[in-house]
Amino acid sequence: MAGIDTQKPVGLATQDERGLSPDGAMQLPIVRPAPPVTKEAAGHKGWLWAGGVALLVASATIVYWQPWGSTPVPVATEVAQLAPVTRVLAVNGRLAALQSVDLRPQVSGPLIAVTVAEGDILRAGDELARIDPAAQLAISRQAIAGLDAALVAQAQAQATLARTAALGANVSRAVLDAATSSAQSAAQDVARATALVDQAQIQLANFTLRAPISGTVLALHVETGQTVDPSTRLLTIADLTGLVVETDVDEAYATQIRAGLPAVLRLAGEATTRNGRVSFVSQRVDAATGGLAVQLEFTQAVTAPVGLTVTANIIVDQLAAALTVPRAALVPTDAGTGVFVVTDGMPQSRAVKVIDWPAARLVVTDGLVPGDRVITDATGISHGQAVRMGQP
Repeated sequence: MAGIDTQKPVGLATQDERGLSPDGAMQLPIVRPAPPVTKEAAGHKGWLWAGGVALLVASATIVYWQPWGSTPVPVATEVAQLAPVTRVLAVNGRLAALQSVDLRPQVSGPLIAVTVAEGDILRAGDELARIDPAAQLAISRQAIAGLDAALVAQAQAQATLARTAALGANVSRAVLDAATSSAQSAAQDVARATALVDQAQIQLANFTLRAPISGTVLALHVETGQTVDPSTRLLTIADLTGLVVETDVDEAYATQIRAGLPAVLRLAGEATTRNGRVSFVSQRVDAATGGLAVQLEFTQAVTAPVGLTVTANIIVDQLAAALTVPRAALVPTDAGTGVFVVTDGMPQSRAVKVIDWPAARLVVTDGLVPGDRVITDATGISHGQAVRMGQP
């Protein structure tokens, strides 16, 4: 029959795609029972639920800890406190004699004798060496002979003048004037000859070298038989009864060094220190080195070799109470210099004023107050970065 599906079993109602039965009447939806749930399917669904919960917990943990954020950086800190401060300038110098002379000859010639050795203690005027004076002796004898001749000529001129003057009115005025002029000329010749003799004698004395000061022969640079001239350094004499320390101070601190400042001195090879003071400060900075010459003296006499290295701590200033920070705590800022002060676990940049000085710790004159917690090493630290106080 038309309109009936002969393939479907008799007694079962069917629906087309519009939900109508073959005869066109509206039919209720067909409800079929769900298939039974097996144990395997139930277990699979449980694992899905457990995985979802674990993923939710992990996500919440990640959001809470925020591992992509910055990890607090461990830093070392200290609390700013008022304390006594001594500002010291440390320099190295060498021992030197307060009075020292490098002896050079004033004449040329071969040395015929050297009468001293290194280490000899001398008194002013002691003979040191002799230069061959043969040539100068000849000059001296010639000068003496010239003086003798001038004296003879002077005696003759004076005798002639005396005879002429004795004639009185019997001699003309012209003859008397000529005799007077001859006597005066002869006197001048004697004066010149005397000066030549004196000069020769003085030069002859220079061929014997004598100690200009009392002291010790520090160094001897020549030997007998050596030819010397005024450019030759023969020896060095120094008065070792007064030793000082010679050093240089950088020009950056030149205006803060003055005579009278106390100093602590330590000789090389000694563990003990000695007291001293600044005795001399040059008024001229060496343009080549940028150094200012400074001299230190000991409060008590010292016996030690000249040239020995001395470590000196010049005490520039002493403060009863001041704030200090390590040099490593300083950072450059727009205002100049600053430090990081930890507030609520965060470093806050703080502008400060310090006394720039060659030391591990610097005196803070403005910007900090007692109780501020300062980061002692600001390397790599930035404003507002999370930090954790403690040793890095």
